[in-house]
Amino acid sequence: MASQTRCGPGIVSYSGVMKHLGTVPLETERLILRRFTPDDAEAMFRGWATDPEVTEFLSWPAHTSVDVTRQILAEWVAAYSKPGFYQWAIETKAGELIGSIGSVRQDDRTRMVHIGYCIGRPWWGQGYTTEALIRLIQFFFDDVGMNRIESRHDPSNPSSGKVMVKAGMRYEGTARQADWNNQGIRDTDYYAILAGDRNLP
Repeated sequence: MASQTRCGPGIVSYSGVMKHLGTVPLETERLILRRFTPDDAEAMFRGWATDPEVTEFLSWPAHTSVDVTRQILAEWVAAYSKPGFYQWAIETKAGELIGSIGSVRQDDRTRMVHIGYCIGRPWWGQGYTTEALIRLIQFFFDDVGMNRIESRHDPSNPSSGKVMVKAGMRYEGTARQADWNNQGIRDTDYYAILAGDRNLP
């Protein structure tokens, strides 16, 4: 179990042990988080990857053909052999593949993981992304031993920020013209939660 000791102003000694586990199956009340397979290509393409409204504020363009989706999935499936690779399919318990969530970036020195996610429009506004993010936060803190979990969004996409807040993340500030997405060079809002934050009232 991870623990923190405050050593001085703004200095924290982290005594937890971190162990990468890879993309293991996870479950929530309504969702199954699992590895993608090549058979998911059609559902991913139709469900969100080809939708310009879904990708409007993302760093990758809408897929122009299912072959693009197949290539991405082939890369992810090959990477599942690495214990530090984290990329889940979000599937409802009714069997609908609705989105993806995983690590965009991580730093083992600071025990940090940066999470990114996207979900198809038919499932917006139903709390699915928040539910998946909460489960990943629990997994990365309790099972992997991360100390910091962060994410970011374009200020013009406030719904993504609401997901982060509902999952317990705190707004840390806006970095001006520090990011790039399909709208060009953009400001970006950062949110994060630390392992020790869960012990605060």
